[in-house]
Amino acid sequence: MLKIFVYGTLKPGERNYQFYCTQAINIQEAIAYGKLYDLPMGYPAAIFPESHLVRGYLLIFSDLAVLQALDELEEYNPNQPSNENLYQRHQIEVYNSNLESLGKAWTYSMNQQQIEVYNGIFVSNGWWTGKK
Repeated sequence: MLKIFVYGTLKPGERNYQFYCTQAINIQEAIAYGKLYDLPMGYPAAIFPESHLVRGYLLIFSDLAVLQALDELEEYNPNQPSNENLYQRHQIEVYNSNLESLGKAWTYSMNQQQIEVYNGIFVSNGWWTGKK
């Protein structure tokens, strides 16, 4: 099983969900310790771990090929230097609303320097939406 924590355009109801995530076999609201930013390009970025909470969804897939499609969307190539990727993919611990562990899941993040270059705005409540 492939577990992915999403907090932006891949969440149910957001613009990329229908193209990449409809084959999820389980969807559950989840949170992770991190810091969420709204980027002016119309999507978010997060830093993990951090002391704030990022709210999103844990998506579970039976098809591992989903990861390759998401890597392409997130402009992540594991075979190139990290500074050439838009996002980095790594595993983090995710939790339910009671802060009970749901285990490790893949997610995508940016570093603080990239977020500053893009003029990211901190999202204090940890919830991003493209529907404004």
